[in-house]
Amino acid sequence: METGTGVWPVKNQEEIEMSKDTRILIAGGGVGGLALAQALHHAGVDVTVFEQDPTPRTRNQGYRIHIDPNGNAALAECVTPEVLDVLRRTSGRNGDLVTTFTTGLQRVFAQDFAGIPDSQLTAVDRNAFRQGLLTGLGEAVRFGRTVSNYQLTDSGRVRVEFTEGGSDEGDLLVGADGVGSVIRRQLLPDAVVNDFGLRCIYGRLPLTGVLSPEEFERGLCWVSGGSTCGVGFGTVRFRTPTAERTDYLMVTLIATPQRLGVADETLFHMSSEQLWKLSADVVADWHPAIRDIYARSDIDSFFPITFPISDPVPAWEPGPITLLGDSVHAMPPTAGAGANTALADAATLAREILSATRGDQSLADAVAAYQAIMLPRGFDAVDKSRQMAAQMFAD
Repeated sequence: METGTGVWPVKNQEEIEMSKDTRILIAGGGVGGLALAQALHHAGVDVTVFEQDPTPRTRNQGYRIHIDPNGNAALAECVTPEVLDVLRRTSGRNGDLVTTFTTGLQRVFAQDFAGIPDSQLTAVDRNAFRQGLLTGLGEAVRFGRTVSNYQLTDSGRVRVEFTEGGSDEGDLLVGADGVGSVIRRQLLPDAVVNDFGLRCIYGRLPLTGVLSPEEFERGLCWVSGGSTCGVGFGTVRFRTPTAERTDYLMVTLIATPQRLGVADETLFHMSSEQLWKLSADVVADWHPAIRDIYARSDIDSFFPITFPISDPVPAWEPGPITLLGDSVHAMPPTAGAGANTALADAATLAREILSATRGDQSLADAVAAYQAIMLPRGFDAVDKSRQMAAQMFAD
């Protein structure tokens, strides 16, 4: 058995053809991994997702995700009409405005997106979206299973080992396990993920009435505090509210560690109440409407994250291991492109794998074709996120 770089053994390269018993393994049950699983599962491909979270509701990565036209197109390609209907019904009502304000709530920029069809998704709640992407997958998703490493077999297959014990084997392993990907670290040990130099403190304000100013109701708003901090607001008004899904305003403070005045070893051990107070202190001399939002926010909803960003990686020789989404091209959320790029990756990889199932190409060629598209597209999105951050934090 081999543990090399993840390249199919040369002697088997011509033998690797897609067959009905080909098995696809996905490490990571986030947006991209589940979208890929949807596309393959409903096409009759044997696919299994291994997710380290014990349940689909135990992850703090943020609250609101923006889905752009590319993300909508990828979703339509990956999921059945029935699943897409579930995703729509559990999404937020569409916003039509992106606005930038000063700390005194003077509007300095606005872009109107009027005319977005109701069939499109623009604002989704991360947990509701994940639940929707689990629709119909059943036992194809195994929670509480953490892929710790992989090995290549002499036959050109890949075996995964689990932290919890045990192993599994397939013909292709897709590392969709996020910015801390163990698959990437083994496949591309020289790949670099940097600290972007910003910290984000997420929170939520439960909505019971209409927000003021009106721009806060219509989409995404950025309140610029100059080159060191800013606050982003995004409404989620559910199309079908339930007792479990209630409307809220996502509240995100983004700042440099210097502006927060708190070292990481302290920040990431602070309680939700301490994080709420820290955020409220940053905006203490801002417009009263912003201070009021923090005063009325759900104190228990606050948590911090870092902003990682990947250095470009050169193309590597395709094999029975590939990468998807943040595991290969992590980016700050400043351009709202992370989830949409992961969805595009899922659609492209599914398209190539399904082409192999029809006998149009080998599985090796399918992976090669996917990587040739995924890498330049992903790092173009990383660059755009970097450029957007520069604009948002212009003094």
